[in-house]
Amino acid sequence: MIEGYTVIGGTCVNVGCVPSKILIRAAQAAHDQAAPRFGAISTHTPVIDRANLVRQQQARVEALRQAKYQDIIDNNPGITLKRAYARFVDAHTLSLKDSAGAEELLTAERFLIATGASPTIPDLPGLSETPFWTSTEALVATEPPQHLLVLGASVVALELAQAFRRLGSGVTILARSRLLSREDADLGRGLQAVFEEEGIRVMTDTSLSRVRYEAGSFTLTTSQGPVTGDRLLVAAGRTPNTGYLNLTQAGVQTNSHGAIVVDDHLRTNVAHIYAAGDCSTLPQFVYVAAAAGTRAAINMTGGDAALDLSVMPAVVFTDPQVATVGLNEDAARAQGLAVDIRSLPLENVPRALANFDTRGFIKLIAERSSGRILGAQVLASEGGEIIETAAIAISRRMTVNELADQLFPYLTMVEGLKLCAQTFTKDVKQLSCCAG
Repeated sequence: MIEGYTVIGGTCVNVGCVPSKILIRAAQAAHDQAAPRFGAISTHTPVIDRANLVRQQQARVEALRQAKYQDIIDNNPGITLKRAYARFVDAHTLSLKDSAGAEELLTAERFLIATGASPTIPDLPGLSETPFWTSTEALVATEPPQHLLVLGASVVALELAQAFRRLGSGVTILARSRLLSREDADLGRGLQAVFEEEGIRVMTDTSLSRVRYEAGSFTLTTSQGPVTGDRLLVAAGRTPNTGYLNLTQAGVQTNSHGAIVVDDHLRTNVAHIYAAGDCSTLPQFVYVAAAAGTRAAINMTGGDAALDLSVMPAVVFTDPQVATVGLNEDAARAQGLAVDIRSLPLENVPRALANFDTRGFIKLIAERSSGRILGAQVLASEGGEIIETAAIAISRRMTVNELADQLFPYLTMVEGLKLCAQTFTKDVKQLSCCAG
């Protein structure tokens, strides 16, 4: 195992999933004090010690990194960890260079490339001369911004924008088109309404032409006029870490974004070289990367394991959460499928009513001829806990009637899936609370 980064564990534990979800949960705790949904609970302006929160966050990161990565390597005599940067000399040889500049050559029968990705930095005039943040810096910033400008409108941008707003910062989001432009438009519209209600300024269909930083302030020249703030978060996607690998010397094919092209067995176009995770053409989710790495290892040692991405749930950890699986309406119609669609507002879900939180909806896409469920889109406070049930239903090729006939615990948010399935044949507003 060859690792050039100063610590092991990759994006998720170090600068991605773990620290971001801690930040998001802390921000929700603060928000619940400042804006409780129950009239009998008085509002309270929380006192937030950002530096202490970062210390707590990073302590958990370090503990997980040690237990889930370093200890596993240290306790496995079959693994040798080399601290170096590697690049191909030819299809069977790597050149390794350590921090002191020492170089060695290493040959192997098979290779797995799992170098991850890094934040994409747009080629925007003036940006490189400014102290902008990526998500990496934002997650460990001990001083909260007075006003945070967020460049981007997808997962990382939206999660961090809402978290910083709830921790007391003013926030402006600048989107080239709309929020979550690759998803069902209703999801972006619904989330935008929530953000604006919380005091986040959302600027859609906005292009940038220049960034300037002077006297502690950023000024962005945009198609809607100048926008100012004391911090700028650039969250415009991630770029595969493949530039240093010298892949052309090994004959490994990449796409136009530098991602390594792999098949469902994680093979590149070079028979003995495999790739997994965010450096490849796979979707950039840690659970996809983990599943891909496992299957690549099986195949590299003589097995035959395929990665099936036909049913892949995804979650955006905003509040409410955005959760999706399978086809949305546009994707289904693009495939020429005749579909029926039902969208259930959360005021029809008893648990949402009991929570006094009816923001969002549950939508199901079904094949018209068979009733088979093709996709689900959820905007709900516990969307991430709901979506896997929909994923299992899709993977088992269930129909909406079969889903509607299942027993769901009452009161739960996931019962909303049953209710949405019932709307294909019934008016759920005419049903009692827990009608089967």
